[in-house]
Parts: sequence; C-alpha cells; structure tokens
Amino acid sequence: MLTAIGVILFVLGLLFSIAWHELGHLTFAKIFGVRVTQYMVGFGRTLFSRQRGETEYGLKAIPLGGYIRMVGMVPPGKDGRQRISSTAMGPAGMVRQLIEDSRAGDRAQVTELDDGRQFYQLHPFKRIIVMVAGPVQNLILAVVLFIVIVVGIGLPTSIPTVGTVSRCVLPATSTSPVCTATDQPTPAARAGLLAGDRIVSFAGTEITSWDQMRVLIRASAGREVSLTYERAGVQTTVQVPIVQNTLAVTDDQGTQIGTTLGGFLGITAQTEYQSQSVGEAFVMTGQFIGRAAHAVVTIPARIPDLWDSIFNGKARDQNSPVGIVGAGVISGEILSSDTAAKDKISLFLQLLAGFNMSLFLLNLLPLLPLDGGHILGAVIEWVRRGWSKVRRRADPGPFDVAKLMPVAYVVALLFIGLSVLTFVADVVNPVKLFG
Repeated sequence: MLTAIGVILFVLGLLFSIAWHELGHLTFAKIFGVRVTQYMVGFGRTLFSRQRGETEYGLKAIPLGGYIRMVGMVPPGKDGRQRISSTAMGPAGMVRQLIEDSRAGDRAQVTELDDGRQFYQLHPFKRIIVMVAGPVQNLILAVVLFIVIVVGIGLPTSIPTVGTVSRCVLPATSTSPVCTATDQPTPAARAGLLAGDRIVSFAGTEITSWDQMRVLIRASAGREVSLTYERAGVQTTVQVPIVQNTLAVTDDQGTQIGTTLGGFLGITAQTEYQSQSVGEAFVMTGQFIGRAAHAVVTIPARIPDLWDSIFNGKARDQNSPVGIVGAGVISGEILSSDTAAKDKISLFLQLLAGFNMSLFLLNLLPLLPLDGGHILGAVIEWVRRGWSKVRRRADPGPFDVAKLMPVAYVVALLFIGLSVLTFVADVVNPVKLFG
C-alpha cells in the first residue's frame, strides 16, 4: 500500500514539474504577445481541457512531458509559402521533404490576424527568454526543494552517540554480514556499549563530533585506550583494546570506493537532522548541478551497463540512468522503507529535486526538439543579424529552424530508444536504494 502511495506521489510531483515547466514558456510567450493555442500537460489522448480566451488548457493521458503550441514557430518559405515536394527522391529529397512537412504542419495554424504575433517574428533575445523560461522554472523548483530540505528539514549529521553496536569484527570485504561462532567480538561489544550511549571522551580527548571520534579510532589500531561514555546521566570509563580491521573508504555520497587498514571499535553513530543556512542550500544546489551535468554527459557511456542489467542480470548502480517508471519505483521504495518520517520526506524531495534538475539540464541541450534547439536557432539568427550590420549588408531574415528538423527526428529516435531501454531495465532490474 505504501509503495503504491509513493508511486502516486511521484506521478503527482512529475505532473506538477511538467506543468510548472510549461508555465514558464506560456507566461513569457503571452507577455511578448505570441498567440498560444494550447497548453498541455502530457501526451496522447486528452483527458480534460478548457478553453480560456485563445488558449486551450488541458491534461493528457501519458505523463511523459508537455507542451505549449505557439503559432509561427517556423518561418514561411522564401516565397511566403511552404513548398511540398511529394515526389522527392534520394537522401537530399527526403531531407527537404521532412523540412517542408514540418513547415506545413506549423504554418497550417497561422491566420492573417497573426501577423506580428508569431513566435519567429519575435526578436531573437525574446525567443531565447521564452524557451529558457521553461528549464529555468525547473531550476527554481529544484532550488526551492533544496531550501526546504536543507533549512526546513535539515541535513542528517552523525553525532557522537552510539547508534548500533556490531557483535563481531568483519572486514569491509566480507560478503556476509552474519557473525559466526569463530568470529572475534568487537571491542565495543566487549566493553558493553549500547545504542544511545553518548561518547564523552576517547583516549583522553574530549569528543565533540563523530568525525573527530572516527579519526581517533582509526589511528588507534593495536592500542588499549580509555573510553568514557554517558548512559542515563551516569558517566562510565572503560579500557578498550582497539583492533585493526579492513575498513571501507567512501566518497561524499557514501558510496564505497575502496578499503584501508585502521582501528576498529565496532559502533555506528546516531544521526540527527540539523537545520542549515539558505546559503548551504545554494551550495548544495551547485554541487547537485555538477553531478547531474556529469550524469547527463555520461549517459551514452552507461548504456552498456543498462544492457547488462537487462540481459545478464547485472546489479544496477544507484547512479544508473532511470526513467519515470524507475523513479516511481524508487519513490515507492522510499515510502515503504523502515526509516523515520523525516528520512522519507527528505529522500522523496531529493528525488523530485533531482528530476527537476535533470529536466533543466536536458532541455538546454542545443538539439531539437528540446528547448535548447530553438535557443540555438535564435542565437544563430542574432549572430547573423549582428554580422550583417557590421558588414553593412541587408538583414538576412529569420533563421529557418525547420532546417534543423531532420536532426530533431534523429534526436527523438535516440531519446525514444534510450527511454525504451531504461523502461525495460526499470521493470526487470530496478535500482534499489535499500538492499
């Protein structure tokens, strides 16, 4: 039940993120006077729609995106009309046919009353603003979610209080977490430490943070040290022999990247949520943008792993590309997990923030049919106009974005292929956050 609720919550968050994205395009298109005929969330069959003024607002059946339909996104042909050549032969003819078919579909909605209200007639700078507004909306939403997480909920911080006590000494390379009769008991278990004990001092040093405690433990291999802890208001000091063990080395995300030898006590720390500053939220956003950008750039390199996860059963890495289905599964896993309510809320909001960050970055790629493709067309036109002015030549006219449509079809096919591959992987071998 909780899993289903988690999936539903993610779908609702997804629909809001899409609607929020398209609202950015819609707002500036209307500010600049462009006639917008449709504002739709989703694709496929229309489930609901209402006409308000000259724009139809609606919800469609497949929540895989959205769009607004602006008149005149493609300029007319040089003679003022689209040229249809249904007898086109060969590669060049096929490309020309795709260009003119796309022009015909776009220009069909233009009327005589739309002169001056067509998208292509806007100054390139205004067209850039209209197209950038959508991705920026997702960036804004991601920042707001990070502020809620960092300031409102806080970040989990390890404190020098015992969370769990391990029963036996197991190296980080162990493939089984189960202790056997022959395994050596941990120093913490021998000393009688229990969950909830607050560490007061270690080897004569007052303990103020878990990071400090961990460094001291690792540096004390083979030594017997004094450890003072507080339980129910009473402080107790014990002598603890710190053993050497193979320990995990992790990155900033908590992912194990190697091992090292060091002192081992056999405890984990409790965590508590501590509210951070708004500035920390922006720092976190910047770090997330960097990681998300790297993830987007390296998607092609991770396709073989997706293939192996489908056909060879290879375990999915937590950084593996996931689609909407996979994100929904993760959302359900978060809600059904055996964790505190704050943990669930924080993880869900991080998932939604990450999704919006991906929308922001992907849509800025300079390829049609993404927003970045239209931005590229506007930039090219702006540069051509400026160069013509410098050379004192006639205005070259609008850049014919329809000429990029053959590339758009290729990009769309690649995205569809990646989406299908990701969908299958998410179904047969989903990413797991817990276990």
